[in-house]
Amino acid sequence: MTRKKVKMSKSLKLLFFALLVSAASFLYLHANEPITVYYSEDGKFTVPLGKSYNYTDILVKRVVDGDTLQLESGERVRLIGIDTPEMHESEKLQRDAARTKQGQATIQKLGRRSYEFTKDLVEGKRVSLEFDVEKHDRYKRLLAYVYLKDRTFVNAKIIEEGYASLMTIPPNVKYADLFLSLYQEAREKRRGLWK
Repeated sequence: MTRKKVKMSKSLKLLFFALLVSAASFLYLHANEPITVYYSEDGKFTVPLGKSYNYTDILVKRVVDGDTLQLESGERVRLIGIDTPEMHESEKLQRDAARTKQGQATIQKLGRRSYEFTKDLVEGKRVSLEFDVEKHDRYKRLLAYVYLKDRTFVNAKIIEEGYASLMTIPPNVKYADLFLSLYQEAREKRRGLWK
């Protein structure tokens, strides 16, 4: 009987050690990702793991396209109120080509110009995010107004310089009037893509 207790004790220790290693591995691999827990009655909530990020001072790791950024946290940010031409083959590129009667190659070239402008403006820089009514879109991207440390309003600057069209989707309309004014001026003065 004593031998069985010793074996069970070693087995429990081995099991505990295995669970500990598994938990540590999981936390290491998913340190920047939230764990999502679902409850049938309450909806869902997330529990952040690992490093937390301050949206008032966060690094833009890379620019994905003219209106989408990737943060140091790994999260993507869709800039509210603007829409830039597509750079990559997609259903949206096909829809835009049909709607505007422009060739896909032309749209992609314009998309590349918007991307380069946004990249020069924010990539590798620290920014702050301002949220509107909705914080995420259906693709789980953050929806935000972005500001450089010198207070340059990135969304507005991209429109002002002529590298984006308007895309107003209620309820996120806080700066819709400003964006419309900047867009009209950029078109009239033939800036950026409107040359």
